[in-house]
Amino acid sequence: MYISKSFIPILKNNPSEAKIKSHQLMLRVGMIKQSSAGIYSWLPLGFKVMKKIEQIVREEQNNIGVQEILMPTIQSSEIWKESGRYEDYGEEMLRIKDRQNREMLYGPTNEELVTDIFRSAIKSYKSLPQLLYHIQWKFRDEIRPRFGIMRCREFYMKDAYSFDVSDEEALFSYNKFFLSYLKTFKRLDLTAIPMAADTGPIGGNLSHEFVILAETGESKIFTDKRIFDVNGDQTKLEKKSLEDLRKKYEIFYSVTDEKFNKEEFEKKVSEENRLKTKGIEVGHIFYFGDKYSKPMNASVDLPGGKKDFVKMGSYGIGVSRLVGAIIEAKYDEKNEIMKWPISVAPYDISIIPMINKNDTTALDKANKINFELEKNNIDTIIDDTDENFSSKIKKMNLIGAPYQIIIGKQTDGDLLEFKEVGKETQKINLTEIIKIINKQKAKN
Repeated sequence: MYISKSFIPILKNNPSEAKIKSHQLMLRVGMIKQSSAGIYSWLPLGFKVMKKIEQIVREEQNNIGVQEILMPTIQSSEIWKESGRYEDYGEEMLRIKDRQNREMLYGPTNEELVTDIFRSAIKSYKSLPQLLYHIQWKFRDEIRPRFGIMRCREFYMKDAYSFDVSDEEALFSYNKFFLSYLKTFKRLDLTAIPMAADTGPIGGNLSHEFVILAETGESKIFTDKRIFDVNGDQTKLEKKSLEDLRKKYEIFYSVTDEKFNKEEFEKKVSEENRLKTKGIEVGHIFYFGDKYSKPMNASVDLPGGKKDFVKMGSYGIGVSRLVGAIIEAKYDEKNEIMKWPISVAPYDISIIPMINKNDTTALDKANKINFELEKNNIDTIIDDTDENFSSKIKKMNLIGAPYQIIIGKQTDGDLLEFKEVGKETQKINLTEIIKIINKQKAKN
């Protein structure tokens, strides 16, 4: 892909309205464009990153046996009135009426709708558990949208829902999602800490937020530094293994500000291990039993002829928010360098040839290299403009492909100037470059 043919409207300077790193970079590199307050169009570069994140989220949901569906963005108010949340949810809900004057809403979440789907089809305990998810746009009418896509009104989200016959089985489902989230964020090269959290308007009595550390985060967090040493990657999808994994994390004090207790924090955590900082919520899981199934009469037949309301949980990941969260974690604001994890990078590598108007040698070489890279499933962008060399490097550093090939005066024969962004340049041949990139991609 030539950059001259790409729709990447790069700005020379950071927009004045952007106050945090992710908002600045996304506007400057043309990943998004504001449509109205808190609502954005996703342009090719940003959309490409978001879709790669979406695919990783999807794969990890599929790996624990969750089935994908797709629910609409517009919902009937009737099911929300049935659950009792229609009036309680507050002004964040966008309420509308259709031409028949029926009350509708733009879904801020989907507990009611998925419960309605479940109750219409599942009647026996023998069909449980059921784990369902979709990835869809949501709308919450934030009173003060800010920080770009980090706190906006329309956002792209993965939300999943579990239906079980008992509290014990429901906790097993909850723990499956707990593990799935840890694996998802690791593939995104993020260290996300599970923290005991308030359940808010979703309800229930068990909840964890997954938070990445960031000074620009809106969540205040209080944790034991030793929690970073917990590793659950090899945990099996078995009740005991998953329960043990969650307990490993829960040994260490780790909460958001809503659940913070100073006396408890200072009693459980030694002074040298206390960490008080800010973070960005990237995922949230809830267990709420029959909070929705009971008022909506979502029950199943049990052995012996009895009926009982199914036990439910819900599990969210902000797919669009993760784009911003990765930028907050990875962007070097001082040197204006973005290094995307290769698992979600818009391009695997950028080729930067020095081009003279009357000499196409460097561009010809770039095209030949690109041909070989694409044969090996390596996604490439070529800067085919005649800008000066420093401008090209600066531009490609902002776009953030994790690797670069530079074709200039130092390029000779089969050896190429190759670098991982932010590190020293080395001279190696194309075969070695392909091995390095594909080895890194295979890890993700």
